[in-house]
Amino acid sequence: MPIKVAVQMDHIESINIAGDSAFAMMLEAQKRGHELYHYTPDRLALRGDEVFCALEPVTVRDEKGNHFTLGERTRTDMREIDVVLMRQDPPFDLSYIAATHILDKIHPDTLVVNDPTEVRNAPEKLFVTEFPDLMPPTLITKDRAEIDLFREEYGDIVMKPLFGHGGAAVFRITKDDLNYGSLYDFFAATFREPWVIQQFLPNVKHGDKRILLVNGEFAGAVNRVPAAGDLRSNMVRGGAPTDSDLTEREREICARLGPSLREKGLILVGIDVIDGMLTEINVTAPTGIRAIQNLGGPDVAAKVWDVLEQKIKD
Repeated sequence: MPIKVAVQMDHIESINIAGDSAFAMMLEAQKRGHELYHYTPDRLALRGDEVFCALEPVTVRDEKGNHFTLGERTRTDMREIDVVLMRQDPPFDLSYIAATHILDKIHPDTLVVNDPTEVRNAPEKLFVTEFPDLMPPTLITKDRAEIDLFREEYGDIVMKPLFGHGGAAVFRITKDDLNYGSLYDFFAATFREPWVIQQFLPNVKHGDKRILLVNGEFAGAVNRVPAAGDLRSNMVRGGAPTDSDLTEREREICARLGPSLREKGLILVGIDVIDGMLTEINVTAPTGIRAIQNLGGPDVAAKVWDVLEQKIKD
Protein backbone atom coordinates (compact mmCIF):
# COMPACT_ATOMS: atom_id res chain seq x y z
CA MET A 1 0.00 0.00 0.00
CA PRO A 2 1.51 3.38 -0.99
CA ILE A 3 2.73 5.61 1.84
CA LYS A 4 2.32 9.38 1.64
CA VAL A 5 5.77 10.89 2.21
CA ALA A 6 6.46 14.61 2.62
CA VAL A 7 10.11 15.71 2.47
CA GLN A 8 10.98 18.90 4.36
CA MET A 9 14.18 20.11 2.73
CA ASP A 10 16.09 22.98 1.19
CA HIS A 11 14.50 23.50 -2.22
CA ILE A 12 15.15 20.46 -4.37
CA GLU A 13 16.52 22.58 -7.22
CA SER A 14 19.48 23.61 -5.01
CA ILE A 15 20.72 20.17 -3.95
CA ASN A 16 23.74 18.25 -5.25
CA ILE A 17 22.15 14.92 -6.14
CA ALA A 18 25.53 13.16 -6.28
CA GLY A 19 25.87 13.35 -2.52
CA ASP A 20 22.43 14.20 -1.12
CA SER A 21 21.05 11.58 1.26
CA ALA A 22 17.51 13.00 1.16
CA PHE A 23 17.52 12.54 -2.60
CA ALA A 24 18.69 8.93 -2.18
CA MET A 25 15.77 8.26 0.18
CA MET A 26 13.36 9.92 -2.26
CA LEU A 27 14.59 7.73 -5.11
CA GLU A 28 14.06 4.62 -2.98
CA ALA A 29 10.59 5.71 -1.83
CA GLN A 30 9.55 6.36 -5.43
CA LYS A 31 10.90 2.97 -6.51
CA ARG A 32 8.68 1.35 -3.87
CA GLY A 33 5.59 3.13 -5.20
CA HIS A 34 5.15 5.65 -2.38
CA GLU A 35 3.61 9.10 -2.97
CA LEU A 36 6.26 11.82 -2.70
CA TYR A 37 5.66 15.45 -1.75
CA HIS A 38 8.14 18.31 -1.46
CA TYR A 39 8.14 21.44 0.71
CA THR A 40 10.51 23.91 2.34
CA PRO A 41 10.27 24.65 6.10
CA ASP A 42 8.97 28.20 5.62
CA ARG A 43 5.65 26.80 4.35
CA LEU A 44 4.71 25.17 7.66
CA ALA A 45 1.72 26.78 9.39
CA LEU A 46 0.41 26.06 12.89
CA ARG A 47 -3.16 26.95 13.93
CA GLY A 48 -3.93 25.63 17.39
CA ASP A 49 -3.09 21.93 17.16
CA GLU A 50 -3.47 21.80 13.37
CA VAL A 51 -0.49 21.91 11.03
CA PHE A 52 -0.91 22.87 7.39
CA CYS A 53 1.60 23.10 4.57
CA ALA A 54 1.60 23.84 0.85
CA LEU A 55 2.90 20.56 -0.57
CA GLU A 56 3.99 19.84 -4.13
CA PRO A 57 3.87 16.34 -5.61
CA VAL A 58 7.37 15.54 -6.80
CA THR A 59 8.90 13.04 -9.21
CA VAL A 60 12.65 12.45 -8.97
CA ARG A 61 15.21 11.21 -11.49
CA ASP A 62 18.88 10.36 -11.00
CA GLU A 63 19.87 12.74 -13.80
CA LYS A 64 22.08 15.74 -13.10
CA GLY A 65 20.37 18.92 -14.24
CA ASN A 66 17.06 17.12 -14.75
CA HIS A 67 16.48 15.52 -11.37
CA PHE A 68 12.93 16.58 -10.43
CA THR A 69 9.48 17.62 -11.57
CA LEU A 70 7.11 19.43 -9.21
CA GLY A 71 3.33 19.44 -9.41
CA GLU A 72 0.86 22.08 -8.26
CA ARG A 73 1.00 23.20 -4.63
CA THR A 74 -1.92 22.14 -2.47
CA ARG A 75 -2.66 23.26 1.10
CA THR A 76 -2.57 20.02 3.08
CA ASP A 77 -3.41 18.97 6.63
CA MET A 78 -0.13 17.32 7.64
CA ARG A 79 -1.99 14.62 9.57
CA GLU A 80 -2.99 13.26 6.16
CA ILE A 81 0.69 12.45 5.55
CA ASP A 82 2.12 9.13 6.76
CA VAL A 83 5.82 10.08 6.98
CA VAL A 84 7.65 13.40 7.13
CA LEU A 85 11.38 13.32 6.42
CA MET A 86 12.92 16.34 8.17
CA ARG A 87 15.91 16.83 5.89
CA GLN A 88 16.69 20.55 5.62
CA ASP A 89 20.37 21.26 6.17
CA PRO A 90 21.60 22.97 9.33
CA PRO A 91 22.43 25.52 10.77
CA PHE A 92 20.70 24.32 13.89
CA ASP A 93 19.28 27.74 14.70
CA LEU A 94 15.98 29.17 15.98
CA SER A 95 14.37 28.60 12.57
CA TYR A 96 15.32 24.92 12.74
CA ILE A 97 14.11 24.66 16.34
CA ALA A 98 10.78 26.34 15.47
CA ALA A 99 10.16 23.72 12.78
CA THR A 100 10.70 20.93 15.32
CA HIS A 101 8.11 22.51 17.65
CA ILE A 102 5.56 22.67 14.82
CA LEU A 103 6.22 19.06 13.75
CA ASP A 104 5.83 17.95 17.38
CA LYS A 105 2.10 18.67 16.94
CA ILE A 106 1.65 15.88 14.38
CA HIS A 107 4.19 13.31 15.58
CA PRO A 108 3.76 10.36 16.09
CA ASP A 109 0.33 10.28 14.35
CA THR A 110 2.37 11.32 11.37
CA LEU A 111 5.78 9.67 11.72
CA VAL A 112 8.44 12.40 11.67
CA VAL A 113 11.97 11.19 10.97
CA ASN A 114 13.91 11.89 13.07
CA ASP A 115 11.68 12.47 16.12
CA PRO A 116 11.51 16.29 16.29
CA THR A 117 11.64 16.48 20.10
CA GLU A 118 14.76 14.33 20.22
CA VAL A 119 16.39 16.23 17.36
CA ARG A 120 15.84 19.44 19.32
CA ASN A 121 17.26 17.88 22.49
CA ALA A 122 20.24 16.17 20.86
CA PRO A 123 22.44 18.68 18.99
CA GLU A 124 25.29 16.77 17.33
CA LYS A 125 28.09 18.17 19.47
CA LEU A 126 26.17 18.00 22.77
CA PHE A 127 24.40 14.63 22.52
CA VAL A 128 27.79 12.99 22.05
CA THR A 129 28.88 14.14 25.52
CA GLU A 130 26.55 11.52 27.01
CA PHE A 131 29.30 9.03 26.07
CA PRO A 132 32.47 10.72 27.41
CA ASP A 133 34.48 7.49 27.61
CA LEU A 134 34.11 7.07 23.82
CA MET A 135 35.27 10.62 23.04
CA PRO A 136 38.57 12.49 22.91
CA PRO A 137 39.01 14.96 25.80
CA THR A 138 36.39 17.66 25.15
CA LEU A 139 35.46 21.00 26.69
CA ILE A 140 32.26 22.99 26.01
CA THR A 141 32.76 26.65 26.98
CA LYS A 142 33.64 30.14 25.82
CA ASP A 143 35.50 30.99 29.04
CA ARG A 144 39.10 31.96 28.22
CA ALA A 145 40.51 30.69 31.52
CA GLU A 146 38.97 27.24 31.03
CA ILE A 147 40.27 27.03 27.46
CA ASP A 148 43.75 28.09 28.63
CA LEU A 149 43.77 25.28 31.22
CA PHE A 150 42.61 22.74 28.64
CA ARG A 151 45.23 23.90 26.13
CA GLU A 152 47.96 23.74 28.77
CA GLU A 153 46.98 20.13 29.54
CA TYR A 154 46.59 18.82 25.97
CA GLY A 155 48.76 21.07 23.80
CA ASP A 156 47.32 20.94 20.28
CA ILE A 157 43.58 21.54 20.28
CA VAL A 158 40.69 22.00 17.85
CA MET A 159 38.20 24.85 18.26
CA LYS A 160 34.82 24.81 16.50
CA PRO A 161 31.37 26.37 16.94
CA LEU A 162 28.92 24.31 18.98
CA PHE A 163 26.20 24.54 16.32
CA GLY A 164 28.47 24.64 13.27
CA HIS A 165 28.08 22.30 10.32
CA GLY A 166 29.88 21.11 7.22
CA GLY A 167 33.33 21.75 8.66
CA ALA A 168 32.87 25.53 8.75
CA ALA A 169 35.01 27.45 11.26
CA VAL A 170 36.98 24.42 12.46
CA PHE A 171 40.49 25.43 13.55
CA ARG A 172 43.54 23.62 14.87
CA ILE A 173 45.54 25.57 17.44
CA THR A 174 49.03 24.25 18.13
CA LYS A 175 50.71 24.53 21.50
CA ASP A 176 52.70 27.66 20.56
CA ASP A 177 50.28 29.11 17.97
CA LEU A 178 50.47 32.91 18.03
CA ASN A 179 47.02 33.10 16.39
CA TYR A 180 45.29 31.72 19.49
CA GLY A 181 44.41 35.11 20.99
CA SER A 182 43.10 36.49 17.70
CA LEU A 183 41.06 33.36 17.08
CA TYR A 184 39.57 33.56 20.56
CA ASP A 185 38.54 37.17 19.87
CA PHE A 186 37.04 36.15 16.51
CA PHE A 187 34.98 33.37 18.08
CA ALA A 188 33.84 35.65 20.91
CA ALA A 189 32.64 38.26 18.41
CA THR A 190 30.99 35.74 16.08
CA PHE A 191 29.32 33.08 18.23
CA ARG A 192 27.07 33.83 21.20
CA GLU A 193 26.84 30.19 22.27
CA PRO A 194 29.71 28.18 23.84
CA TRP A 195 32.29 26.48 21.62
CA VAL A 196 33.68 22.97 21.36
CA ILE A 197 37.33 22.57 22.36
CA GLN A 198 38.84 19.11 21.72
CA GLN A 199 42.22 17.49 21.86
CA PHE A 200 43.63 17.38 18.33
CA LEU A 201 43.83 13.84 16.94
CA PRO A 202 46.82 13.62 14.55
CA ASN A 203 45.46 10.50 12.86
CA VAL A 204 42.67 12.55 11.31
CA LYS A 205 45.08 12.65 8.34
CA HIS A 206 44.11 9.00 7.75
CA GLY A 207 40.42 9.84 7.76
CA ASP A 208 37.29 10.77 9.67
CA LYS A 209 34.89 7.84 9.39
CA ARG A 210 31.19 8.53 8.86
CA ILE A 211 29.17 5.57 10.13
CA LEU A 212 25.43 5.42 9.45
CA LEU A 213 23.10 3.67 11.86
CA VAL A 214 19.50 2.80 11.00
CA ASN A 215 17.22 2.19 13.97
CA GLY A 216 20.31 1.82 16.14
CA GLU A 217 22.02 -0.77 13.93
CA PHE A 218 25.14 -0.37 11.77
CA ALA A 219 24.05 0.25 8.17
CA GLY A 220 27.18 1.41 6.31
CA ALA A 221 30.36 3.47 6.56
CA VAL A 222 32.64 5.67 4.51
CA ASN A 223 36.08 6.98 5.45
CA ARG A 224 36.60 10.64 4.53
CA VAL A 225 40.24 11.60 4.02
CA PRO A 226 41.12 15.32 4.25
CA ALA A 227 42.45 17.09 1.20
CA ALA A 228 46.14 17.95 1.26
CA GLY A 229 46.79 20.91 3.53
CA ASP A 230 43.35 20.83 5.17
CA LEU A 231 42.29 19.72 8.64
CA ARG A 232 38.68 19.02 7.66
CA SER A 233 37.52 15.77 6.10
CA ASN A 234 33.94 16.83 5.24
CA MET A 235 33.25 15.97 1.60
CA VAL A 236 31.84 19.47 1.02
CA ARG A 237 35.32 20.71 2.03
CA GLY A 238 37.20 18.45 -0.39
CA GLY A 239 37.47 15.29 1.69
CA ALA A 240 37.84 12.16 -0.44
CA PRO A 241 35.54 9.18 0.32
CA THR A 242 37.12 5.74 0.54
CA ASP A 243 35.60 2.33 1.24
CA SER A 244 35.73 1.30 4.87
CA ASP A 245 35.01 -1.63 7.15
CA LEU A 246 34.48 -1.23 10.87
CA THR A 247 37.15 -1.90 13.44
CA GLU A 248 36.35 -3.74 16.66
CA ARG A 249 36.40 -0.40 18.50
CA GLU A 250 33.94 1.13 16.02
CA ARG A 251 31.59 -1.83 16.41
CA GLU A 252 31.77 -1.32 20.18
CA ILE A 253 30.79 2.33 19.71
CA CYS A 254 27.79 1.36 17.54
CA ALA A 255 26.67 -1.23 20.09
CA ARG A 256 26.87 1.34 22.90
CA LEU A 257 24.85 3.95 20.99
CA GLY A 258 22.19 1.66 19.52
CA PRO A 259 19.82 1.35 22.51
CA SER A 260 19.81 5.12 23.16
CA LEU A 261 19.11 5.91 19.49
CA ARG A 262 16.18 3.48 19.37
CA GLU A 263 14.76 4.81 22.63
CA LYS A 264 14.86 8.37 21.28
CA GLY A 265 13.30 7.49 17.91
CA LEU A 266 16.41 8.56 16.00
CA ILE A 267 16.04 6.31 12.97
CA LEU A 268 18.79 7.63 10.68
CA VAL A 269 21.94 8.79 12.48
CA GLY A 270 25.46 9.50 11.28
CA ILE A 271 28.32 9.26 13.75
CA ASP A 272 31.85 10.56 13.16
CA VAL A 273 34.82 8.56 14.43
CA ILE A 274 38.50 9.58 14.25
CA ASP A 275 41.12 7.02 15.29
CA GLY A 276 38.60 5.11 17.40
CA MET A 277 37.25 8.26 19.07
CA LEU A 278 33.62 9.37 18.73
CA THR A 279 33.47 13.09 17.88
CA GLU A 280 29.87 13.76 16.78
CA ILE A 281 26.42 12.15 16.63
CA ASN A 282 24.59 13.72 13.68
CA VAL A 283 20.78 13.57 13.95
CA THR A 284 19.54 16.60 11.99
CA ALA A 285 20.22 15.64 8.35
CA PRO A 286 23.02 13.04 8.32
CA THR A 287 24.72 12.45 4.98
CA GLY A 288 26.77 9.63 3.49
CA ILE A 289 24.14 7.35 1.89
CA ARG A 290 25.19 7.99 -1.70
CA ALA A 291 28.93 7.93 -0.97
CA ILE A 292 28.59 4.52 0.70
CA GLN A 293 26.56 3.10 -2.17
CA ASN A 294 28.89 4.58 -4.83
CA LEU A 295 31.80 2.72 -3.20
CA GLY A 296 29.94 -0.59 -3.43
CA GLY A 297 28.67 -0.54 0.15
CA PRO A 298 25.20 -1.32 1.46
CA ASP A 299 22.04 0.40 0.22
CA VAL A 300 21.32 2.43 3.35
CA ALA A 301 18.25 4.11 1.83
CA ALA A 302 16.64 0.69 1.38
CA LYS A 303 17.36 -0.14 5.02
CA VAL A 304 15.72 3.11 6.12
CA TRP A 305 12.56 2.34 4.15
CA ASP A 306 12.43 -1.23 5.43
CA VAL A 307 12.27 0.22 8.95
CA LEU A 308 9.78 2.98 8.11
CA GLU A 309 7.41 0.63 6.28
CA GLN A 310 7.41 -1.72 9.24
CA LYS A 311 6.71 1.14 11.64
CA ILE A 312 3.77 2.33 9.53
CA LYS A 313 2.47 -1.23 9.32
CA ASP A 314 2.75 -1.66 13.10
